[in-house]
Amino acid sequence: MNFILNHVPQFVRRFWKTIVLVVLVSLATLLVSILVSLWLSSFHNLHLPSVGTIRVIGVEAYGGNLTTAQDGNQIIDWGTVYPGIPTSRFLYIKSKSNRPITLQLSILNLTFQNSKGTIVTELSPLKSPLNLTWNYTDAPLEPGEQICLVLTLEASSDPRFICYIIDNDIKHFSFVIVIKPLET
Repeated sequence: MNFILNHVPQFVRRFWKTIVLVVLVSLATLLVSILVSLWLSSFHNLHLPSVGTIRVIGVEAYGGNLTTAQDGNQIIDWGTVYPGIPTSRFLYIKSKSNRPITLQLSILNLTFQNSKGTIVTELSPLKSPLNLTWNYTDAPLEPGEQICLVLTLEASSDPRFICYIIDNDIKHFSFVIVIKPLET
């Protein structure tokens, strides 16, 4: 203990310039890292709130993340969707058919709105900027059978789509999800 008390002050006096330099460089590095992180988060934290209206034909949709909007439409609130990051929601489907059916899934009426609430009329550079998938295995649904469906939505992380979102100041999107029997 005596050794430490005698040698530490001597070390500090001998190398004080080096110690000050190390502390200053560390503080400068920390400050630059914080500033760069703040700058990147303000420009590149791109997110899109979204709502999907559910339309079903030949089946009944209920429960899970399905809610009823004020206008009576069944909707799924996808919350905030980040490009390239999948977001999942679930609901239940019950067959109303009197024969086995196979279901199909599609998206209609994709609409983007800017920060002023105005619908963006410029077309997206991608044919399909959203990818909606589900856990349905194409197994026929028997009459009255019910299943739990997990829908997964992913907005494209393609740089052209990201530029489209930024250039058009897109802050919200909505679309219609159609679940119906496959036409045979």
